[in-house]
Order: sequence, then structure tokens, then C-alpha cells
Amino acid sequence: EEGAAAVPDGQRAVLAPLRGRRRVIGAALFLRRPERIPFEADDLLVAAQLATHSALGIDKAVLYGREAYIADELQRTMLPETLPRCTGVRLASRYLPAAETARVGGDWYDAIPLPGSRVALVVGDVMGHSMTSAAIMGQLRTTAQTLAGLDLPPQEVLHHLDEQAQRLGVDRMATCLYAVYDPVAHRITVANAGHPPPVLLHLGGRGEVLRVPAGAPIGVGGVDFEAVELEAPAGATLLLYTDGLVESRLRDVWTGIEQLREKLAATAQLTGPDHPPPLEALCDEVLDMLGPGDRDDDIALLAARFDGIAPSDVAYWFLEPEDAAPGRARRLARRQLSRWGLEDLSDSVELLVSEVVTNAVRYASRPVTLRLLRTDVLRCEVGDDVPQLPRLRQARATDEGGRGLYLVNRLARRWGATRLSTGKVVWFELNHG
Repeated sequence: EEGAAAVPDGQRAVLAPLRGRRRVIGAALFLRRPERIPFEADDLLVAAQLATHSALGIDKAVLYGREAYIADELQRTMLPETLPRCTGVRLASRYLPAAETARVGGDWYDAIPLPGSRVALVVGDVMGHSMTSAAIMGQLRTTAQTLAGLDLPPQEVLHHLDEQAQRLGVDRMATCLYAVYDPVAHRITVANAGHPPPVLLHLGGRGEVLRVPAGAPIGVGGVDFEAVELEAPAGATLLLYTDGLVESRLRDVWTGIEQLREKLAATAQLTGPDHPPPLEALCDEVLDMLGPGDRDDDIALLAARFDGIAPSDVAYWFLEPEDAAPGRARRLARRQLSRWGLEDLSDSVELLVSEVVTNAVRYASRPVTLRLLRTDVLRCEVGDDVPQLPRLRQARATDEGGRGLYLVNRLARRWGATRLSTGKVVWFELNHG
């Protein structure tokens, strides 16, 4: 009834269904006023052809839009929802998808906490713009997280990523930069696989393009990657990015990198030589350098502000794997807490340190390490040469042991264990005033 009402009285009409690939998606209505000649068979043929081509065009547009939406969502869900809170470093990130003409790409970034209060900073770019690129990005990002959990050196991480890309298929190539920041040593170790070099903004406002070996892209195969260790002074900001930020149809990569360095230096001048610019505002200022117009590529941006941990906030000891080690660990921890003015934590720390060190020396064959870090929390780390990770279990009433980790789990703010290439580290954190 509604369709009949759409044809005005006295007019001639042709109603042509718009048939998509799987269903009728609409209809085309052709009208002639009464004074015009009636429709003929040839008119029906023209109407059918117009309806067919229109339906296929609409169907393709809907299908393309759906695929693009799925690809966009796929990529966004593979990026980290939030960045971790890491000791001695502040983080900020941005992701901008490519223009509508370029659609989804394979850019990603990540920040992964490592043992010893270190953090891995990763940025990468899978070549191409398709759902396949987004899927490969997700697999490489997952592989990088797994390799980071093994605490491998940056060059080894890139080597294994290269092997993984080759297993995924032919021409599965990507660029990647992997850096590890140590807030205690105030150093950063960087390895590069064909990615644009990072830019370091010093506290005084000087921007520096770090000299790191370019390396070959991931997926080439048969190449070695090289890592360099550089200073990471407190107050400096490291900027990792993908080439969409610095390369376009109007400028080459190195021109864009120089413009980025100048933009960072100019932004730092606004806050003075003694105060670094706010991290979130700095990321916004960097993106402003893009200017109007379509972007040729998506952009991933990861900024890290190095706060570091002062030597006065770190205490480190070696303990021989003997029965007297837990008692010595308690005494050392008590003295250090007294120096820091944290005597109110002595009872809890002594108890937990004693339990963790006892578990370590039971099986260790080499000296056990004990480290205390004072930041916004008190962190204790105990390392040994046994790779097996401890497991929390419920001790029976008749058991003489097995309650150490239960106490750690109940009293500590957070705790965990990480396997290293030379053993493992068990850590816990406590709040302090």
C-alpha cells in the first residue's frame, strides 16, 4: 500500500528492483507525466540496466564500508587500551588512522614492563593498507610481547620477529624499533629494523635525532640486527613514531624528521630550560605539524619522559646461597629502611624479604641478589639462577612450609615473578607514606 501511494495519480511508472549479491536492497522508480509517451519495452531494458548497475555499486560500497569498519576495529582492538604505569618513566601515546582514501594500515606501539623496573618501548609499521596488514600487525605485536617477557636483548627480539614474519608468508614485511629503558642506570638500549630513528628532546630544549643503525626491515631474512646503548638523562623525552608522521607526498622522510626535531625544540622553549613540556600537550603539538589535507598513512606515536631513579633511592646486595642469607637480608633491609625513614614498613618488609630469600637460597647455586627501590612505592626484588617460577598454593594445616608466597600475596600491594635468561626475579611492592 505504501508503494502504491508513491506513484502520483495519472503518471506512468516503472518499478525496478535493486538486486544486490544476496538480496534485494531497494528499488528504483521511473516516472513519466501523462502528456509523455507511454513506456515501451526498450525503456524497461534501460531501467533494468540502470537498476542492476546501481545495485552493484551500492552493494560494493556497503561491503567496502563494512570491511573498512571491521579492519579499523581490528586494528584499534590490537593496540593497547591504556599504557602501563612504570617506575621512573611517564608515557603518552597517540594513534591516528589514515585518510579515508588510504584506509587501515598496520602501525602499532607498545610499552611492556620488564624485570628490574625496566620498560620496553616498541613501535612498528607493517607495510600495506588492508585487513591483512592489521592482522599481521596483531601477530607481530603479540610475538613482541612474548619475546619481551623472556627478557631477550633488543637485537634478539628483532631477530625472532624477523623469523616470525617469514613464517607468516612471502612479502610479510614491517619496520620496527625496540628500545629498553633502565631507570636505575639511566641508559636506553635501542635496536632498529628499517624504522625511522627516534628523537630525544633534552631538558634544556635541544632536540637530537639518535644515531642508531637503520637495519633491514623485518621479513627480509638473513640479516643481523645491532643494538646501541645510549644515555637517557632524567628529564629528557624520547619520541618513537611511524613514518606517517614525517613522510608524505609533499616531503621526504629526512625533511620530516628535521621538522619534527625543530617542532620539539620550539615546544620546549615555551616552558623554559628547566621544565620539560607536559607530555600530553607535547604529543598534541607534534601532531599539529601535519597540517591540513589527507594523510597518506596512519600514525602511531609513543612518547616517554625519563624520570629515572636516583642512586640514593636504590640499594643492592649479593647474598650467598646459605642458611644465614635470610637473616642477613632482614638486617640489610631494616638498616636501609631506617636510612630512608621508612621504619614503619620494617616488620612487613623483613617478613616478606625473609620468605622470598628463603625460597631463593633453597635451590640456588649462585649468589642471590636483593634490591630495594624507593619511588612512589617501595619495591623489593630478589633474583636467583633457578628458572622455575614460584607458584602460589594453599598449604595444608600439617605442612611445615609453603606459606611464603601466601604471605606475600596477602601483605604486598602487588607481587610477581619473571623468568630471565639467567634465572628469575621475584618482586613485591608496598605502599609508603
